[in-house]
Amino acid sequence: MIMADTGYLDRFESLLRDGLVKLCRGEGLLGDGRLQNSPDIQAVWNDSYLQSYVADAVRNFNDYPDAALAWAGFLGMAVAHNWDSDWSSHRNDSYDSYYGSRGFDDMDEHILSDVLHLKQEYADKVSSVLNNCAQATLGLIRHEGIESQTSLGFYVLVRAYSVIFEIGAAIEFKRLGYSMVKLH
Repeated sequence: MIMADTGYLDRFESLLRDGLVKLCRGEGLLGDGRLQNSPDIQAVWNDSYLQSYVADAVRNFNDYPDAALAWAGFLGMAVAHNWDSDWSSHRNDSYDSYYGSRGFDDMDEHILSDVLHLKQEYADKVSSVLNNCAQATLGLIRHEGIESQTSLGFYVLVRAYSVIFEIGAAIEFKRLGYSMVKLH
């Protein structure tokens, strides 16, 4: 297999997304329709946050692989929340504005309490589910025999961070009451 095999990466991403959506739906955090997202949110991820997030996550992956993966979901939730509340004020927020007082290390806590203002019971559920998403992602990576210290491993992780970011945004959209409606 060629390391930059986009066909393989696309299949991996699709398999991961399907599995994580099923996991989150089973926990009641996603609806039954398509995975909700916004072109604005995807553009901010792809154009502004992805590179910085990957740099942080890669630095932390060996010691904290679950956090390196799950934090992308918290970031997705925060961006979706800010998109809903006041996108004109938040569209240019810097990636590090989502850091907690200890930077990347407590980004999750900062987002759950200071950005989303979630009640503790729901915050605990989201944390648990996003941690389960991270563990499922690691399980799929191991099952596929992908080594993290290779170029393929790097590209798989980038795809995984993007999928979990998208899942986080969709979780927040569901919490905010958005649903996919067929237009006639």
